[in-house]
Amino acid sequence: MKNLKYIFFLLFIYLLNINILYSETPHFIDFKYILNESNAGKKAQNTLKSKLENGIKNLKTKEKKLQDEEKKIIQQKKVISPEEYKKKVSELREQVTSLQKERNKLLNEVSQQRTKARNELLKNLNPILEDYMKDKKIRIILDKKSILLADENLNITNDIMQILNQKLKSLKLN
Repeated sequence: MKNLKYIFFLLFIYLLNINILYSETPHFIDFKYILNESNAGKKAQNTLKSKLENGIKNLKTKEKKLQDEEKKIIQQKKVISPEEYKKKVSELREQVTSLQKERNKLLNEVSQQRTKARNELLKNLNPILEDYMKDKKIRIILDKKSILLADENLNITNDIMQILNQKLKSLKLN
């Protein structure tokens, strides 16, 4: 009888350890996928993409005007005085420098807005992950890019994506 109790006790400890191991199994999520494919992430990306494309289109128009002006100055080189030529070349260089500054400003602006949108999305994602962890009794969630190989059953990306899409419709970019 004493041996039977001892065997049951060991069996109980063994089963308890197996249960603990399974509840502590880390799950993973693909943050990049969520950032790119969630409703809010897609809207933010489309807005930033159109802003960048419109800005680049505007810059190319200005660049074309500067190239035309450069050709015009080169054609007038023999007709105008050397001082006037130097003055026009100097003005053209200032305009080119201004255009480069405008291009850098556009790229920095879009980059900053992209970073801000990413941070806001992650800020909204954290409480969702915490609630999900509590509900499913998960102790750790890893980013997919940090994992070499894992069972696809541990991927919770789609579950989190559905919850995020319900709670967060869009991001503020300005």
